[in-house]
Amino acid sequence: MSDIATTTAPAIAAPARPATLLPVPARAIEKIVLAALEEDNPRGDLTGNVLIPAGTTATAAVIAREPGICAGLETFIAAMKLTDPALELTPALADGEPFATGDTLVTVSGPARGLLAGERVGLNLLQRMSGIATATAAFVKEAEGTGARIVDTRKTTPGLRVLERYAVRCGGGHNHRDNLSEAVMAKDNHLALLGSGSELTAALRQARGNLGHTVHFEVEIDSLDQLDAVLAAGVDTIMLDNFSLADLATGVRRIAGAALVEASGNVRLETVAAIAATGVDVISSGALTHSVRALDLGLDIAIDHGRGANTP
Repeated sequence: MSDIATTTAPAIAAPARPATLLPVPARAIEKIVLAALEEDNPRGDLTGNVLIPAGTTATAAVIAREPGICAGLETFIAAMKLTDPALELTPALADGEPFATGDTLVTVSGPARGLLAGERVGLNLLQRMSGIATATAAFVKEAEGTGARIVDTRKTTPGLRVLERYAVRCGGGHNHRDNLSEAVMAKDNHLALLGSGSELTAALRQARGNLGHTVHFEVEIDSLDQLDAVLAAGVDTIMLDNFSLADLATGVRRIAGAALVEASGNVRLETVAAIAATGVDVISSGALTHSVRALDLGLDIAIDHGRGANTP
């Protein structure tokens, strides 16, 4: 085991985000972390139990191997505390803040066995969430100055949506509808069953009439030919799916503020600036959560000499 050391390197610029970052409820974090710990450590850490003497204590730090935006500190803390309540953790920064290569995100001290047993689950969640926040911040930066919001989609890891969507917020992005019960969103497969032209308009109006006044109604179209029928129905948001840049700009002009305009499809870091420049209000991208790369974060550990190390 080596001494903990850090170096410094440029950090990623902090994203613009709400003054109050809506947290993940503690009960939701606990549920997810307990399931992950049960998967990873169902009957105790065999390696730690046979190699590390009981009573050994250690101090460790999560060190950034690359720059990024922090997200998921509470999940890391939960992974450690639920493994061994005697572990003490001290965050070095807050979620939503940038860090540089070599920076410390959080330190842990206490029983070495517990520290090692909780390490993988804690790092897995912290690395993935920080990766999502960092990717989101890059998208937000590309759309800066246009007024377009960067939002996620329901293409999240099953069981981890609440954490992944929080990470998007840490990166300065926003969330789309959280689940199927939260809003109406008529997509291509729905429209295929509703007809076209005046028939489609009538079906959408009828559906709107059956909803409460607070329920948001969004419709996805994949052609400008569908636009007039949907506009006539008075929906709240019209999603232009896989449109060319020219057609996006045309759609924005024709909608002319009668509904929010969302762009989706083919949204990547290299395309998002041009999409934002067309004047759309919202840009949704599944790439923020379904294919993001986890950040490289490591746990550097050192034995605590004189603090119960190697006690029988």
